[in-house]
Amino acid sequence: MSVFSVEDVSYSYGSRKALDHVSIELGAGRFCALLGPNGAGKSTLFNLLTRLFVTSEGRIRIAGHDIAREPRQALARLGVVFQQPTLDLDMSVERNLAYFAGLQGLSGKQARMRSAAALERLGMAERAREKVRALNGGHRRRMEIARALIHEPAVLLLDEPTVGLDAPSRAAITDHVHDLADSGLLVFWATHLVDEIREEDEVVVLNKGRVLAQETAGQLAGSGSLTEAFVRLTASGEAPPPSVLTGAEAGR
Repeated sequence: MSVFSVEDVSYSYGSRKALDHVSIELGAGRFCALLGPNGAGKSTLFNLLTRLFVTSEGRIRIAGHDIAREPRQALARLGVVFQQPTLDLDMSVERNLAYFAGLQGLSGKQARMRSAAALERLGMAERAREKVRALNGGHRRRMEIARALIHEPAVLLLDEPTVGLDAPSRAAITDHVHDLADSGLLVFWATHLVDEIREEDEVVVLNKGRVLAQETAGQLAGSGSLTEAFVRLTASGEAPPPSVLTGAEAGR
């Protein structure tokens, strides 16, 4: 059963079309990578999914709710981790989580219980009273993921969440989010790094605002590699920049 659908969605910046009749449908318990080079339209799509942008061209549904007709209900079923960090560095770890829980309408007791459970899952319970400023980049990202899940959404959106992290932190975050998908959550992960994607993951290839493919990474790669398939699909007469290949090749 679909918990996430984008139907024939388009969006333009003036005369430039950033998304061109995009359609995607996904079910629960999946890790789906939105794969595309810089400028493909990934961030524009995320802005539409989170209602930061609005379009009248097409329809978006989250857990059965039309985001245009029922925005509150649709957004309540989303957890979001934006590319730019949004934690308050001068608040403690537990206060950051509790504050967000309150914004989601959870009571003080519920907020404390879910915050404590989230920190326990992250192995950060002993750091609950530390200021976020004291955490490294990887722990801050894991905290943002925990915060996005505190209201128990059906869909977790992550917009290039490993940007700026070192290789071990990237791997830890990727493993953690795959575990979340295995537990039944739908994960929609925007990236331009193919080494964050596993063979069984769903992949949506987006380039120049258009969906070029939607299938598992293994199906997309065929007898070759995912990198080769990605380059073949997105080729436009010029070699793609190194940043669309792997984290190592991107110098991370």
